[in-house]
Amino acid sequence: MNSKEKWWKRFINYLRDVRNEAKKVTWPSRREVANTTLVVIVAVIFFGFYLFLWDVIFSWVLAKVEALLR
Repeated sequence: MNSKEKWWKRFINYLRDVRNEAKKVTWPSRREVANTTLVVIVAVIFFGFYLFLWDVIFSWVLAKVEALLR
């Protein structure tokens, strides 16, 4: 058996193993995916607003400090 045949058989075995492992996975339900997605979206909006607020505050403070140093 040459190296190309060995490679091909290893690849086929790999794909077989992947398929067998994928059958063992417990997939989330549609409702679980929707709920998790909603939590992520809310968290991103919340932390985006939170970081924006701190950015505005720090920018204002730095502008005041810069004005004092002139």
